[in-house]
Amino acid sequence: MSTTSVLFDLPGPRARRRQRIGTVVGVLVVIGLIALALWRLGINGQLEAQRWAILFDPASGVPQALGEALVNTLAVAAVAMVAATVLGALLAVGRLSEHAWVRGPVAVVIEFFRAVPLLVLILFCLLFLPTVGVPMTAFRALALGLTLYNMAVLAEIFRAGILSVDRGQSEAAMALGMRKSQVMTLVLLPQAVRRMLPVLVAQLVVLLKDSSLGFIVGYIELLRQARSLVEFFNFQFGNTYTFQLYVGAAVIYIVVNVLLSQLARIVEARTRRSAKTAATAEAELPADVQMGGGGGAVPV
Repeated sequence: MSTTSVLFDLPGPRARRRQRIGTVVGVLVVIGLIALALWRLGINGQLEAQRWAILFDPASGVPQALGEALVNTLAVAAVAMVAATVLGALLAVGRLSEHAWVRGPVAVVIEFFRAVPLLVLILFCLLFLPTVGVPMTAFRALALGLTLYNMAVLAEIFRAGILSVDRGQSEAAMALGMRKSQVMTLVLLPQAVRRMLPVLVAQLVVLLKDSSLGFIVGYIELLRQARSLVEFFNFQFGNTYTFQLYVGAAVIYIVVNVLLSQLARIVEARTRRSAKTAATAEAELPADVQMGGGGGAVPV
């Protein structure tokens, strides 16, 4: 008996037929909505090739401007990703500490920065920190705000991933004489990262998109640059290229996020493959070597 038949009743011929009909109807509705949207855009002249050519014409300055804004977006996102990941891992370890004097303050920090809106954190960094002697620029304010918010979210992701590892793993490591720090860094964290990698990447994608809040502090990121180009071309030529410029910025965001997700899948596949290789090598060792006995060399 298959697992699916145990969990729920398998659909019969009529149910499968209704599911197929529902799927076909849903697909047709989506195709109809897309066709309607394209038809309306065509009526308004938004699909003319000359309107889209501005995105690729170096003489217009649009490709260069969007390229520079993309570099700015990736720079602030990369800094925030690295800092938030490192700090999030440290906070997760602190919240799992056996000492209440460590666990309590760390929990307060995590819950505080999770509760405060990201926009408030960015404005706080830009407007308040300079009053206490901390030099601040738009880049620093945006990167620091993204780091503070996302480190709290990532801390909970790390904590959930660590707790998902079987308790026997840490008990076996402690039985081998490992210290608590070694158990965490060598046993628990590597396994937890593999399990929570999809959620981790999803949060990093959110971080990348949240960098668009940089327009609040005057940072020239991708969305801010697209908005500036829209205002410039609207002033010069009227409401002509608004749709095309915003779609161009959206496509760039989509491409970057897809590439980030693909990179995460590659890393996940390699880590799983390396883990399987290590497990296979361990299984192929002689029994006395696996048990720690026998001082002879392992035959090749």
